[in-house]
Amino acid sequence: MQDDTPATSELIAQAQSWLAEDPDPETREELGKLIDAQDTAELEARFAGTLQFGTAGLRGELGAGPMRMNRSVVIRAAAGLAAYLKGKGQTDGLVVIGYDARHKSADFARDTAAVMTGAGLRAAVLPRPLPTPVLAFAIRHLGAAAGVEVTASHNPPRDNGYKVYLGDGSQIVPPADAEIAAEIDAIRSLDDVPRPGSGWETLDEAVLEAYLARTDAVLSPGSPRTARAVYTAMHGVGKDTLLAAFARAGFPAPTLVAEQAEPDPDFPTVAFPNPEEPGAMDLAFATAARTTPAPDLIIANDPDADRCAAAVRTGPGEADWRMLRGDEVGALLAAHLVGRGATGTFAESIVSSSLLGRIAEKAGLPYEETLTGFKWIARVDGLRYGYEEALGYCVDPEGVRDKDGITAALLLAELASELKEAGRTFLDLLDDLAVEHGLHATDQLSVRVEDLSLIADAMRRLREQPPTELAGLPVSKAEDLTRGTETLPPTDGLRYTLDGARVIVRPSGTEPKLKCYLEVVVPVADKAALPEARTRATDLLAAIKRDLSAAAGI
Repeated sequence: MQDDTPATSELIAQAQSWLAEDPDPETREELGKLIDAQDTAELEARFAGTLQFGTAGLRGELGAGPMRMNRSVVIRAAAGLAAYLKGKGQTDGLVVIGYDARHKSADFARDTAAVMTGAGLRAAVLPRPLPTPVLAFAIRHLGAAAGVEVTASHNPPRDNGYKVYLGDGSQIVPPADAEIAAEIDAIRSLDDVPRPGSGWETLDEAVLEAYLARTDAVLSPGSPRTARAVYTAMHGVGKDTLLAAFARAGFPAPTLVAEQAEPDPDFPTVAFPNPEEPGAMDLAFATAARTTPAPDLIIANDPDADRCAAAVRTGPGEADWRMLRGDEVGALLAAHLVGRGATGTFAESIVSSSLLGRIAEKAGLPYEETLTGFKWIARVDGLRYGYEEALGYCVDPEGVRDKDGITAALLLAELASELKEAGRTFLDLLDDLAVEHGLHATDQLSVRVEDLSLIADAMRRLREQPPTELAGLPVSKAEDLTRGTETLPPTDGLRYTLDGARVIVRPSGTEPKLKCYLEVVVPVADKAALPEARTRATDLLAAIKRDLSAAAGI
């Protein structure tokens, strides 16, 4: 039976208006079927608002309607960005556009180029699907006014996204995001957005060559290059660029995880194409087990290769491999850079391990904490090295003001080579850091939801009834980060300081998740005390996780 209520009639009219403008035959067909079926539940979900700029720009599920990623949404976003740039005096500025190998990425890149050209700006598109750091590099290398990367990073196959960078090569931050959003909202009809069929430039290999030439500079001249790696591109775009970088640097060619080596937007071997997700690295471990000579490390990129994961051998058996946590890799790279005499500021997001601050302090280097996201880390004055626990590392801020999974992989391979020459491993260096600075153990309580109101409920519950103790440790300081701090602008988050521990709770900016970041610091007298310290840390983290779950009602 048809629902002829005024609200339904208005919803159908809204959907029909959107359909009349939709330039994509696929989403036109999809939306037409929903209208014909009067599927009000699905239409309400599609037209409940518009996608908003989050931690990493626009990101959402592919499909028809303003709450999905599609050509109509992208054209409006591009037009809003063009209007914003022109309003800032960039009347003929260059906009560089990159894209990954996800469904619709090439279409979204072409639409963006057409909109920029129609607005009187110059547009240049990268020659093919390439890692996000190549786009971030190209912005500064080419003197662009802005850049766009079409990617959903490590999100599920059904998603896509739209990252916006300004001319400094960093992702947008407030107030630019709100100003661009206002320009998007001011667009009444797609018919008002000129979209010529040509007039933009498709870049050649020179921009990639310039990026690769820059990757060499992250290594020390004459350093050992002997480490053997197994590498997975996680069905993304990292393989060719990483192999070229490793070859130029003189490392042995990594052994590829064949099943995940080529771009595939359906990501058939993983539930989520994120090295952090359970099972995502299983094929890499299996490849390492049958590789001879035995590899020294496993390296993984996420699908757009801006993140880098590493796994290490823990024993002689074929199955004796484990993923390093992002905080462990962050500390290893920091120690390596300090050992090479690096100068400049070391920076990290507030959800990352406080060990970086200890390493920087001991080395006499400046240190800063920022809000979550490389859009904040990249803006730190005098930045030399930045990282965050979600596998993001910036080791060449003058070249790429964003996380870069290619140069991070090179630096890890160099460190592995140096340690190998000395008969040592990453785990030995991590032990040294624990003895020197205390054992910094981190964990995460991450809850994925279908109903976003559950996240809001948990945050409200914690604000109204903040915990007074966790794992038997009294909470000495409870901060609501929406008010900001002396060093941080406001953000939706909560921070609890305990004796020897720290907890941060925040909604994810890119996924329907509530994320809780836990850290405990256990003093270590000497190497012999490490096993006991690890047991203590593990027990504390488990207890904090249990008590926090109860307090948040999740």
